[in-house]
Amino acid sequence: MNNTHKDIIIIGAGLSGIGAACHLSRKNPEKSYIILESRKELGGTWSLFKYPGIRSDSDMYTFGYSFKTWDNPKSFADAPSILKYLNEATVEYGVTNHIKYQQRVVSYNFNSKEKLWTVTTTNTETKEEANYTCNFIFSCSGYYNYEKGYTPEFKGQLDFEGDIIHPQKWPKNIDLNNKKIVVIGSGATAITLVPNITSTAEHITMLQRSPTYVGVLPNKDKVGLFLKRIFPKKLAHSLIRIKNILFSIFFFKMCRFYPERMKKFIIKGAKKELGDFPVEPHFTPNYKPWEQRFCIAPDGDFFKVIKEGKASVVTDHIERFTKHGILLKSGNTIEADVIITATGLNLLPFGGVSINIDSKPFEISKSFVYKGVMLSDLPNLFIFVGYTNASWTLKSDLTSEYISRVLTYLEKHRYRALQANVNEDNLKPTPLLNLNSGYINRSANSLPSQGNKAPWRVYQNYILDYKMLRIDKVVDKHLTFFN
Repeated sequence: MNNTHKDIIIIGAGLSGIGAACHLSRKNPEKSYIILESRKELGGTWSLFKYPGIRSDSDMYTFGYSFKTWDNPKSFADAPSILKYLNEATVEYGVTNHIKYQQRVVSYNFNSKEKLWTVTTTNTETKEEANYTCNFIFSCSGYYNYEKGYTPEFKGQLDFEGDIIHPQKWPKNIDLNNKKIVVIGSGATAITLVPNITSTAEHITMLQRSPTYVGVLPNKDKVGLFLKRIFPKKLAHSLIRIKNILFSIFFFKMCRFYPERMKKFIIKGAKKELGDFPVEPHFTPNYKPWEQRFCIAPDGDFFKVIKEGKASVVTDHIERFTKHGILLKSGNTIEADVIITATGLNLLPFGGVSINIDSKPFEISKSFVYKGVMLSDLPNLFIFVGYTNASWTLKSDLTSEYISRVLTYLEKHRYRALQANVNEDNLKPTPLLNLNSGYINRSANSLPSQGNKAPWRVYQNYILDYKMLRIDKVVDKHLTFFN
């Protein structure tokens, strides 16, 4: 067992963790830090998932970092391009030697007398235990279970004689040549997978229980490319980023204020892309736009393969798996050689770590989220959680900027700790995430709550968060500082 002390321990070397480390190098270079990563390489989601065509569903000018330009002409990047970008950032900002791999975090314990965290890890290969101490923890471990995706139990699953694959565990040598493939699901993974496996398959059927809103955006941003030609690289990146932020806020607000009008607009767009393939009932959801995550088909790739007859969509419920495919509740059957269960993720707050204060368990579900970056009654721990209605990195960048201001304030006043406290009598708990998606509903009881007013309200709005995290004073009546 060994012990290492750092000012800051960052949990996870994914998009948020690497971004947080780069921000520290830029804004608080005097702080020592280490990144603990359970896997053998950096990249998080972007190195874990290997299914064909995996890409971001946010544009890279907002999904990339504010401080590092995105130079690829494609707005919606594939995983290898994102990994290349992340690796470049680690080199440029001197992060590489701060990452300790194969360290699975088991527990955090805060000593309130010493104002120190102890982070206990196990080595994923040797099983050796290690302890690290620090003043602050940055929790950048994402929000879902890396070990296992979500697959509901299907009747007759053992009867099926073909392959069943979950995209989170994509096999290296799977042969899809001339196979009949069924992709179960209608979320971002399914929308990405379908156009990327049509070239070799005999036919692909996307089987969905209910439809999702799917929109088309160009994969090359013409305005962005124009701005890059006339302005210096960094200025162009900032301008494109602002443009895309404002567009996403405008689109989201339009969906919230004029749901019926926007629904017609989105469905009309799908109809135009689909040609003779019927839009009803496959692309006409029974919920309002942005009540669940909105899916993007860059350059309309998803619609194109349906229009060309290489793929089709079936909206029905599964009765059972059979020897050679799936029997539907309608009585129809779909033949399949391969079934891909793009049925979603399992949420795992804080990577399943046990959190303690003075060796007593801290219950996450009883806490409130402060400014979207801390939990009430949990000192010196910052959480990195992105937006559900916009790019993840927009919020994680703001979180890093806020933490930088906090660290500078603590240093100036010689404080060692801070803690957010609920001191309102009438704060009403409401669900943390504002989407009605299955993976969120399944885990609602294990998440902290948000309140009904600032600073306990999570606005999912970049402009409001920018004001709160980068302009408003660090000190407020909800924060307690300790020497």
